[in-house]
Amino acid sequence: MVSLPESKVDFHGTRRGAEHESFLTHRGMRWAKIAGGLSFVLFLGYLLIDQEPRPNGGSWYGYTLGTIGLGLIVWLSLLGVRKRRINEGHWSLKAWTSAHVFLGLSLVVIGTLHTGFQLGWNVHTLAWALMMLVIASGIYGVVVYATLPERLSANRKQMTRGQMVEALATIDRQLEQAAQPLPRDEADLVIAALEQNVFAGGGWARLTGRYRHCATACALTAFREDFRAASDQQAPKARVSALLRTRSAQLAQIRLQMRLKALLEVWLFIHIPATIALLTALLAHVISVFYYWG
Repeated sequence: MVSLPESKVDFHGTRRGAEHESFLTHRGMRWAKIAGGLSFVLFLGYLLIDQEPRPNGGSWYGYTLGTIGLGLIVWLSLLGVRKRRINEGHWSLKAWTSAHVFLGLSLVVIGTLHTGFQLGWNVHTLAWALMMLVIASGIYGVVVYATLPERLSANRKQMTRGQMVEALATIDRQLEQAAQPLPRDEADLVIAALEQNVFAGGGWARLTGRYRHCATACALTAFREDFRAASDQQAPKARVSALLRTRSAQLAQIRLQMRLKALLEVWLFIHIPATIALLTALLAHVISVFYYWG
């Protein structure tokens, strides 16, 4: 028998508001409070220790902080494994993600205190720097996932990607017919716009939304004239100019959609490799510590 998740219904079968609860506010921000409390206790402990020199990675408190930090980093890196398992309950994906975010932030305090503020050109500082890079990229990921999906939905205007491309193809067919009466040099501008790959431009253009060599923009600039005088000679050109403006607007919608999706995904190209590098550096860090300790 399949049971409904606790977060979706109560004993009377009514849906709970928790279904729409963000992972950031999950269970009344339980994990934010736990992470904040943990950070406060460890920082207070660091301040209250009366010893000179101040505690560093080689002190008993440093080893304690290092053990806590290492355990957290290894556990936090298992989020990808958890995503492949579908289940609810106390350790639902939402709960795990909430813990991942806030406990990850607590590592700023734990990891920095572990160093004893003694940073240099060594594998220990490398591990700390990689940890900060992972945390920074994670913060970016949280921000974009909290803000960009709404913009993605608004830009789509209830259209799928396929419908956007089909709308562009319809405009292109009309533009191709409208350009036939034009002189050769003007028709070539339209042909160049139609033949250019909409999705070309490279990763930087997709992230910034700036397409410097857009053939449609070049053609539109060339056709931008005053068509108030009604004449048979101007009518085809005015028609092409209007269709180019429509095509430019449709291109802008498609490219904005691509840009928003790229902004949503680009952080993973930093976060995941940096996490792997961090785990490798931590292994070297631990081995070197035990080697010199022994």
